[in-house]
Amino acid sequence: MTDIRSIIQASIATKQIILEDGHMIARIKEAADRITLALKNGNKLLFCGNGGSAADAQHLAAEFSGRFYKDRKALPAEALHVNTSYLTAVANDYSFDVVYSRLVDGIGVAGDVLIGLSTSGNSKNIINALNTAEEKNLFTIGFTGASGGEMKNVCQILLNVPSDDTPRIQESHIMIGHIICQLVEENYFTRDGK
Repeated sequence: MTDIRSIIQASIATKQIILEDGHMIARIKEAADRITLALKNGNKLLFCGNGGSAADAQHLAAEFSGRFYKDRKALPAEALHVNTSYLTAVANDYSFDVVYSRLVDGIGVAGDVLIGLSTSGNSKNIINALNTAEEKNLFTIGFTGASGGEMKNVCQILLNVPSDDTPRIQESHIMIGHIICQLVEENYFTRDGK
């Protein structure tokens, strides 16, 4: 029988490693600073992921475009998979491998930030989107697991959670995403939310 306490302990242990990793803390701050700069320059945030990572991408986009702690104006952030007509048409007519790269090519502009989430770091459609983002001069941030997979070679900032266990990685992705949201809100907005 599964030991609930051991699952909780594994989640805590993964986060403890992040807490003690000065380089990871610095990369999280750098990601928040780059996002803040992009938003101040009038650019937008684009998120992409598959499965649970798609849910996390949509969750984090909503934190930016809705609100996090502050009652403030919306920030331009979008999860690229929420248009199911687009997603199914491109997957059917071309390939699921290009569903995100085609959209990045269509709506991404220099200075935007693409945030790709993949626990393995090897999702082909995320890699393709990051490569297209690089060609178009978007800033790229990757959320992955311990190895970073192929994404470690195509992201300007890699936030690779020190675990190979998908649920523990995703739990930490949300934690890191929430930290970034909080830092961006604090850095971007004055007290009145403008």
